[in-house]
Amino acid sequence: MKIGFIGLGNMAGAMIGGLIKDGTTPSDIVGFDVSEEMCAKRKKEFGITIAPDNDSLVKVCGQIVLAVKPQFLESALKEVSGFSSDQVIISIVAGKTLDYLSGVIKGSKKIIRCMPNTAALVGAATTGVSPLPKVTKKELAGALKIIESFGKAIVVPETLMDTVTGVSGSSPAFVFMFIEAMADAAVLEGMPRAMAYEFAAGAVYGSAKLMMETGKHPGELKDMVTSPAGTTIMGVKALEDGAFRSTVMDAVVAATERSKEL
Repeated sequence: MKIGFIGLGNMAGAMIGGLIKDGTTPSDIVGFDVSEEMCAKRKKEFGITIAPDNDSLVKVCGQIVLAVKPQFLESALKEVSGFSSDQVIISIVAGKTLDYLSGVIKGSKKIIRCMPNTAALVGAATTGVSPLPKVTKKELAGALKIIESFGKAIVVPETLMDTVTGVSGSSPAFVFMFIEAMADAAVLEGMPRAMAYEFAAGAVYGSAKLMMETGKHPGELKDMVTSPAGTTIMGVKALEDGAFRSTVMDAVVAATERSKEL
């Protein structure tokens, strides 16, 4: 079964790279993008087939990934004469609900809405997945195989998809800001910037890995580091004085609410 990508931007590139790494033959992947430069780039990079247009792509693929920006989705779908009833459509288009997608996609109602994050670019995304009821268990498993080629997939009710956007889709930006702030502080204390970024990013990466692999609650892990009257508790106190946790919660809620508005 061929897999088609409508849109060949960064997220599509991450997915295609993950699929090929997992053993999918490049000739079984078909893509199209309005940018000729992007089409040429993906063909050179991965050896995939480039379709002449979106309608031609849809006619030869059993699974189709919608990977365009939200404002371009309707114009991309206008080029498609129709989907067959057995085609599975995987949408990574931000903010577009299953109800909306059902209205603009002609033919197939086997639609799966996904929300990955930019960590897909290094094969470490955590993606929320919500299918329509007509998607069978076998079809969902096939879609999850595509999504898990660039990270972890978690099936969630669509009512939580905006929250997935806030806590996962948007949050890498918050984490990068945290890393940058820690590095700036290290530079303030005399550390060279390149070294500061390495220590700050390494601390975030290692902490997340420790939590994921041990399964311990983050509060428990925090307490393991926080010795009485030590350096860490002084830093924790400074964060609490600055309303750190409340500010992070506000950021996630703000991103979630904005997702509902799209």
